[in-house]
Amino acid sequence: MVAGLLLRAWPRGLAFGPGAPSRLLSTGFDPGQYLQLSIVPTMHYQDSLPRLPVPKLEDTIRRYLSAQKPLLDDGQFRKTEQLCKSFENGIGKELHKQLVAQDKQNKHTSYISGPWFDMYLTARDPIVLNFNPFMSFNPDPKSEYNDQLTRATNLTVSAVRFLKTLRADLLEPEVFHLNPAKSDTDTFKRLIRFVPSSLSWYGAYLVNAYPLDMSQYFRLFNSTRLPKPSRDELFTDDKARHLLVLRKGHFYVFDVLDQDGNIVSASEIQAHLKYILSDNSLAPEFPLSYLTSENRDIWAELRQKLVSGGNEEALRKVDSAVFCLCLDDFPIKDLVHLSHNMLHGDGTNRWFDKSFNLIIAKDGTAAVHFEHAWGDGVAVLRFFNEVFKDSTQAPAVTPRSQPANTDSSVAVQKLNFKLNDALKTGISAAKEKFDATMKTLTIDYIQFQRGGKEFLKKQKLSPDSVAQLGFQMAFVQQYGQTVATYESCSTAAFKHGRTETIRPASVFTKRCSEAFVREPSKHSAGELQQMMAKCSTYHNQLTKEAAMGQGFDRHLFALRYLGAAKGIDLPELYLDPAYRQINHNILSTSTLSSPAVNIGGFAPVVPDGFGIAYAVHDNWIGCNVSAYQGRNAHEFLQCVEKALESMFDALEGKAIKS
Repeated sequence: MVAGLLLRAWPRGLAFGPGAPSRLLSTGFDPGQYLQLSIVPTMHYQDSLPRLPVPKLEDTIRRYLSAQKPLLDDGQFRKTEQLCKSFENGIGKELHKQLVAQDKQNKHTSYISGPWFDMYLTARDPIVLNFNPFMSFNPDPKSEYNDQLTRATNLTVSAVRFLKTLRADLLEPEVFHLNPAKSDTDTFKRLIRFVPSSLSWYGAYLVNAYPLDMSQYFRLFNSTRLPKPSRDELFTDDKARHLLVLRKGHFYVFDVLDQDGNIVSASEIQAHLKYILSDNSLAPEFPLSYLTSENRDIWAELRQKLVSGGNEEALRKVDSAVFCLCLDDFPIKDLVHLSHNMLHGDGTNRWFDKSFNLIIAKDGTAAVHFEHAWGDGVAVLRFFNEVFKDSTQAPAVTPRSQPANTDSSVAVQKLNFKLNDALKTGISAAKEKFDATMKTLTIDYIQFQRGGKEFLKKQKLSPDSVAQLGFQMAFVQQYGQTVATYESCSTAAFKHGRTETIRPASVFTKRCSEAFVREPSKHSAGELQQMMAKCSTYHNQLTKEAAMGQGFDRHLFALRYLGAAKGIDLPELYLDPAYRQINHNILSTSTLSSPAVNIGGFAPVVPDGFGIAYAVHDNWIGCNVSAYQGRNAHEFLQCVEKALESMFDALEGKAIKS
């Protein structure tokens, strides 16, 4: 199973007709309230999902050393090898034994789930830039539907339809189909729904289908990360029926579900959004949103002051809202402006703690910005794809629709916050820090048009490996070295799986990069092609291992976490400068491919790094890169482009220009 494919969009049809679920065919049932009526219950496979394996310690050590090889000189490598041997035969062996025993006692979850939540929630850095990514929607294919009010209404209604479909167990289960002709059929679905949940995964497996973990989905809605001293909390209130809308730093709430749990009519939602868009109030002098961009301990302290200052009810409405809709008052100029705006904006019109912000600019450009502690890209991308499809194929309103004749001044509540001097000072300090940080962030974007998946597959090369090789080559070109590189890979094929790391920098990419960058004239096109093929084969192996939970990063992380929990001194392996270096991910990369996604992005994970979001399309490659001062995103992308040109030249048998 190829991990890169775990993040693709699966085609799904609505399951109406004789196979539709009888469990909902009650009086007054309205199919228009739902995105889908799946025959197979949403969580049908959840109980029988396989458990995330704890890798063998000797495999983890071997993989770790392979990843260290291109980053260290001979002397450093020998020292690291020695520390690994001591760890494997000593404290590591003992910790591994305890981890396996603990895992056997916790069969309801995975060995990484608890430590991974902790890693996110105990982090004290601001979540904006350090953790939260964004994905932007392609424009609505019907240009007149990109009007801000029309698109905001349609995306909101589709998002609430998704919520209703999920909670009614009518959302198609998330399944990775290796042979859709057998498994993605009505016949198979009619059969599998009668297989007990405890066995259903095995039934899917028999037809080469792999159900994915959906345990994170419930946090999509009515959820917020609450700042607390030392460790934040994830809060969800699925009884709340209101939407939170931010505009010009002001907070508004109105119900999108009625008392019976039905979606409020689209024309009413449209009327309320029109009312909010017509509010001429000036932006507040002290926009509260800046606090969500603060250091988490500082924010926790200020939040306590907000609560004790009489703002508890207003905060509760923010925290429990179905989601946060951000209406921006300006159009998007270009893809770089889009990336800056959707990744961080100006700080006044986002609530970075919400599970997600749905952002819609004046020209209808839309994106999802999400908090990362509660979940990963697989859940967000599924939501994203379904909402795009529904809002464009079955829009709730048209550009000619008239908003309902309703009194929005009664239905829409504007939240007011009481701010004392300490809070005003806190907001001003947060704004100052936010503005200073954003000034240091640069973003740039390229579209490489010479080819993509189709051409590379004909060359029998993994498209992902070629993109990753391009980043390695670019860094060697610009900085003369191979550095720690992180590529995210989903382990959603397992119960409570999160992610594993693919380590794209290898002895193969190092050799190939140096050949292309330093001595292209010494190698024939055929020799360079062979080097690229070796990189591709090895990258495919790493990708498959990671998707199957057989990387080394999460295992070493869990062993370290367990040791700390038991009060054991940090083993020497973790004190090794080589361990620190490989976890200082200068190239942090993530790919996703979907017909709904225009562009995605995130910030670097270290001050001297690059954040690289990319997608290999059928006939082109897109790459969106962020960097802080000291690194230059534009120059790096020029090197990426040059690397891709050189590789395509080699594949076409042309001489490589040095």
